[in-house]
Amino acid sequence: MSTAAVMSEITALQQGLHSCETCGLLSRGAGGADEARCPRCDEELEFRKKTSIQRTWAFLIAAAICYIPANLLPVLTTTTAAGSDSDTIMQGVVLLWSPTGWPLSLIVLFASIMIPSAKILALAYLLVTTRRGSVENRRQRIRMYRMVEFIGRWSMVDVFVDTFTAALVQLQPLMWVKPAAGLFFFAAVVVLTMLAVESFDPRLIWDASGAQVAQHA
Repeated sequence: MSTAAVMSEITALQQGLHSCETCGLLSRGAGGADEARCPRCDEELEFRKKTSIQRTWAFLIAAAICYIPANLLPVLTTTTAAGSDSDTIMQGVVLLWSPTGWPLSLIVLFASIMIPSAKILALAYLLVTTRRGSVENRRQRIRMYRMVEFIGRWSMVDVFVDTFTAALVQLQPLMWVKPAAGLFFFAAVVVLTMLAVESFDPRLIWDASGAQVAQHA
């Protein structure tokens, strides 16, 4: 990267500017203070989230640990006159697959298996590249973070579906459904990944540019 290109990427941090994560306003704190208040929405401003990398790793590792029992343990237990039957997420995907039920089967597959694993891998990639101070593909990494952040808002869909199913299908003593241990682990994965996204400070991705600018100054 040329010196001109590096100098053109001076960060807001180097200029003493705060970016409000609530309303997006870019402002300068009084006297260049590390912490200030946003003049638009009065939200507390910080140059960087404190211990962002450490807290994100903690939440992400916990989510990865919970992801294993979430897929191995049953999420719903159905009890009928013939007995009880417990199904894991993947077993539910297989049972739902039919000429008329395949769309719902695909939704469960993506929402419960593929998306959580993709979020964990994406956040791990962002953490590793940020920690290494990589200056490659920074715009793509920012887009990846925004995508993970957006998807996280819909991550509880599967938990809600299972919970509503358990609440509605209560035809005792003929048939009833209750949540199993796997559902609680899956909910923990969703919550922990959402906390990991909130803990990660995407502005850290650009700090490697700031270091290069300082070296060329």
